[in-house]
Amino acid sequence: MENSYRFYTNKDCIYLPCHKVESTEDFNCMFCYCPLYFLEYCGGNYKDSSGIKDCSDCLIPHKPKGYDYINKKIAEVNEEKIMKKFGRDK
Repeated sequence: MENSYRFYTNKDCIYLPCHKVESTEDFNCMFCYCPLYFLEYCGGNYKDSSGIKDCSDCLIPHKPKGYDYINKKIAEVNEEKIMKKFGRDK
């Protein structure tokens, strides 16, 4: 499978689909649990439910381009931390 390190669908998962979608054909299971969950500004479509992030309406990690978005966001956060650490803001 081409690009299987970026995208795959676990058709054997009993929770598929774990979000409301029309079709599971383009549903990416690579990030079953979103690595951006702990970011205050993740860029996703989430709701605050008594101080707990409810990401049930967010499909960013499950879209075909989700892998690229998540890796770009992680790189941005790391760059911001480095800039802060060394006293240089963007």
